[in-house]
Parts: sequence; structure tokens; C-alpha cells
Amino acid sequence: MLPAKSVLAIVTGAGDLPRLLADECVRREQPYLLVLFGGFCPEWVGGRPQVSAAFEKPGKLFKALKSAGCRHVAFAGAMQRPSLNPLHFDWKFLKLAPTLLPALKSGDDVTLRVITAIFETEKVEVVAPHSLLESLVAGAGVLGRVQPTADDLADIERAFAIARAVGAQDVGQGAVVAQGLCLAVESIQGTDVMLGFVAQTGAGFRPDPHGAKGVLCKAPKPGQDWRVDMPAIGPQTFENAGKAGLSGVAVQAGGVLVLGLEETIAKADELGLFLLGDAAP
Repeated sequence: MLPAKSVLAIVTGAGDLPRLLADECVRREQPYLLVLFGGFCPEWVGGRPQVSAAFEKPGKLFKALKSAGCRHVAFAGAMQRPSLNPLHFDWKFLKLAPTLLPALKSGDDVTLRVITAIFETEKVEVVAPHSLLESLVAGAGVLGRVQPTADDLADIERAFAIARAVGAQDVGQGAVVAQGLCLAVESIQGTDVMLGFVAQTGAGFRPDPHGAKGVLCKAPKPGQDWRVDMPAIGPQTFENAGKAGLSGVAVQAGGVLVLGLEETIAKADELGLFLLGDAAP
């Protein structure tokens, strides 16, 4: 629980997570402020407390957060890397540039670690969205009606091993495996793009047309800061997994957010896909 007098700044990205977090703040009567970068303004933010921000002007942002009484910040939702205009840099950005600019050319984990350190240097503590939304964290076991087969479980084991290897290089958080073959790994484009690629190309690479259809596995990167970039799935993940011809989705239990658990399970059951919370390390 955050201190009652602290306003939670929610750095707002795409997807359902920032809205769910803002709604939870309303339910708890926890004051909050949406931080909207680069003109991003989804429909649901209308009428809510908010501040516009520019990537090139962190000095202005931190001044606004201090004025609003924000002592905590949560990063929620997917964000694209900014296209920066050096002509708009403020003095704070110029001061941070030697550290920040190289980080922006690295993987997401490196970038977010640097950004987290910048906020905490400004006395704004970073908190995990799931510290307020504990019910979103995937539990262990089969979470719907559909059970994975023995072949699915073998593919899951291999997919987790690949996801961990890719994650160790700060590349992505997921992999798709069918019949032991890796059909795709997640990179900066994200899970939906990866599943779209499998939908277009995957059928031709399954050796046995009657064998295991394949699985998507998602897990945090090794050593990842779960406060700022915890993997997430939702109903759309299953829509895309179905289009890709997969049997189901496995996630690391306790390490992946399920955005709308009931809706996600219902979508998995509707499409005949399994959802498994696995205790993979």
C-alpha cells in the first residue's frame, strides 16, 4: 500500500494495464496522475488527472511530478522507443544524455534500468503495477478447461529454455515451439507480431501435419526488474495464438501478468487452447 498522501504517477503505455491500474487507484482512493508521452492519449484517459510529457524534456516532467506530489511511479503498458529531436532537449536531458542515449540503443532491460535509476535519483520511487494488482499475476497449473498433451509439455520445456536464452541477451520474453522446432522468438516488435509471423509461416515448418501444433511460452528475462517490465498476456494473445494454429500458451507462474484473467480464460476455452502456469525457473 502506498502512503495516502503520495500521488502515484502512472507512465501510460498501450494496452489494458494502465487503465486497470488507474481503476484500481480509484477503487482504493489512491491519488494518481497519468503521464502521457509524445501525444499518446487513448480514449479512456478522458476526464482523468493527467500531464503531457515530452521525452526530450525530463526536467519539465520532474518539475510537474514534484508539483503534483508524486513520490511514486509505475510504468504500465507498452511504449515505443522515442524518435528524439536534439533541438528540443532541455538542460536535464543534456545532463542525462551521456548515460541515457547509449541505453536507448540497448535492449529494453538496460534501457529501463537506466530510466528507473533516473526516477529514483529524482526521489520518485518506482513501484510495480502488480503490487497494487496482485490478482493479475498468473498462478500455477492449468487455468482453463483444456489440458496440454504430453507432446505439448515437451514443446513447453523447449520453448521455456529458448525464451530464457533469448531473455539472457535482453532480446525478448517469449518463444514459439512446435514438435521441438523453434518457429519464432520474441524481439522488440513484441508478442503479437511474433504470433502473426507464425500464422503466416509456421504451417510449412511442422514436420508432422498431425503432430503437436505448437505452444507459446512467456517468461521474464533472467535478472529482469519485474517492477518495470513484467511480461503480460491477455485475450488478444489467445486470439493471435489461435490464428497461428497453436495448442496453447504457457507462462511462468508468478512471473507473468494476465490482463483480465476471467476474460483470458474464457477466450482460451472458447478457442480450445490451454493456459498453463508453469513453475519453470
